Amino acid sequence: MFRRKLLPVAVGAAALAVLAACGSSNSSTPSSVAAVSVQDALATATPIKHVVVIYGENVSFDHYFATYPNATNPAGEPAFTAAAGTPSVNGLSGTLLTANPNSTNAANGAGASNPFRLDRTQAATADQNHAYTAEEQAYDNGAMDLFPKYTGKGSSGGAGAFGTTGQVMGYYDGNTVTALWNYAQNYAMSDNAYTDVYGPSTPGALNVISGQTNGMQIIKSSRSSYYTADGQGGLTMINDVDPIDTCSSTTDQAMMLGKNIGDLLNAKSITWGGFMGGFNLATTNSNGTTGCARSTTSTVVGSATADYIPHHNWFQYYQSTANPTHARPTSMASVGYTNVPNTSTVDPANHQYDSDDFFAAVSAGNFPSVSFLKAPAYQDGHAGYSDPLDEQAFVTKVVNFLEQQPDWQNTAVIVAWDDSDGWYDHQYATPTSASFSSGDQLNGNGICGTGTAPAGLNGQPVNGRCGPGTRIPFVVISPYAKKNYVDHTPISQASVVRFIEDNWLGGQRIGGGSFDATAGNIQGMFDFSSAPRTTPLFLDTTLGTQVSTAPKS
Repeated sequence: MFRRKLLPVAVGAAALAVLAACGSSNSSTPSSVAAVSVQDALATATPIKHVVVIYGENVSFDHYFATYPNATNPAGEPAFTAAAGTPSVNGLSGTLLTANPNSTNAANGAGASNPFRLDRTQAATADQNHAYTAEEQAYDNGAMDLFPKYTGKGSSGGAGAFGTTGQVMGYYDGNTVTALWNYAQNYAMSDNAYTDVYGPSTPGALNVISGQTNGMQIIKSSRSSYYTADGQGGLTMINDVDPIDTCSSTTDQAMMLGKNIGDLLNAKSITWGGFMGGFNLATTNSNGTTGCARSTTSTVVGSATADYIPHHNWFQYYQSTANPTHARPTSMASVGYTNVPNTSTVDPANHQYDSDDFFAAVSAGNFPSVSFLKAPAYQDGHAGYSDPLDEQAFVTKVVNFLEQQPDWQNTAVIVAWDDSDGWYDHQYATPTSASFSSGDQLNGNGICGTGTAPAGLNGQPVNGRCGPGTRIPFVVISPYAKKNYVDHTPISQASVVRFIEDNWLGGQRIGGGSFDATAGNIQGMFDFSSAPRTTPLFLDTTLGTQVSTAPKS
């Protein structure tokens, strides 16, 4: 039995308009008016009242969708057969598979390789080099021919390229990332989505909530590789570093100036939350681990990893939205709210929660308007400690759960990624945001792109924000998503910020040079002119194949 947080009788004009639109037969009689949640009563530009952003780790588009919709279908693995009329994507074919420049460039040495299929049995791989400079070097002035040399790493053992730096050329198909291919079949995806800038997780985490990596402030520092001088007397973050957090490194921490989407939502009293795996330090796992050392063993990878990774936590980098002590919400009824509901008391969690709290709050009838969701690390897809099979289990768990909620009819799930991990992708985007810092190497020493660098927080051109960077997958799952549709509109991580702003905030922008002002629009993946398709698509959490009823979590 699912309960929803309901408005009191005095719902106000906006809510009454929503109630009327629902078709009440006697709106003048309060007892006959259907109850509506606080979130559903909000005026929105589209029928979407809840957006859930599942933010995965370290996947390029080709790494997951290179041959979509054609899978090899070997015996003993989940099969994938595309529906008739399935559109093609900008993937790998022809000479890109048989005479790829990464196989012919002698600079790649023993790692020189064509792209090759990674089998389901090869789900555990090495973590590739995905630093800001290394990725630019791999793209080599648009030639895209130096991935093994600059971003490639290989796992020990394995045949052929798997055991060399050529592993970076590997890709999975629908026999391994089966769930994502099935979601693409039944909903919408983009084959033209990019990171806003080159580089790893933390810049990607910042861009999906703020569209900005300029304005970094050093708190503690034992190294300088995570930032670059912006040319205006400030700093831009270009690589990973922890925020102020009780679980963070004791030697390297940074915080960000400026605003993020949480600040804009707070100003309008719109409920939202950042839900991070492992954030609740009071939880004890079945293996006895707890606190910052709470960990889970992946049977696929064969080792344990900490559930919570501070440098992935978007909102911890901003004083206005941080919860550095991991304080717990007053109750599940407080999740998403700045103040404890019906009081003037500030809720101590400050919108930052554990991923477990997302399921608990929604089950209790309190579904925030905007939710950013990160899996416990072993399920976030990051090569080296996670994998596509564990990632699939988390994504399907979330979607299967949401499809059983009363609000599924007005929900959109966005599955996106923070960076490419350095995995090969054949599509190069000519930079529209230039940078001329010591970390830039795309078009020459100290050069990435041409023209003027993009504006930073103070409105002046700043370095360290070269992009678009690498191409990443992007999937929209919703009753309003177009079915079996591939969108080619250029979009980026900041397009998520733009969608939230356009839907809930009347198109308000963050300002201060945020990429939200120029990011592409994702609304082409939706069809708001037709009735929502509310028949759920339940997928097996292990196989990624369709099942008739929701699997038990």
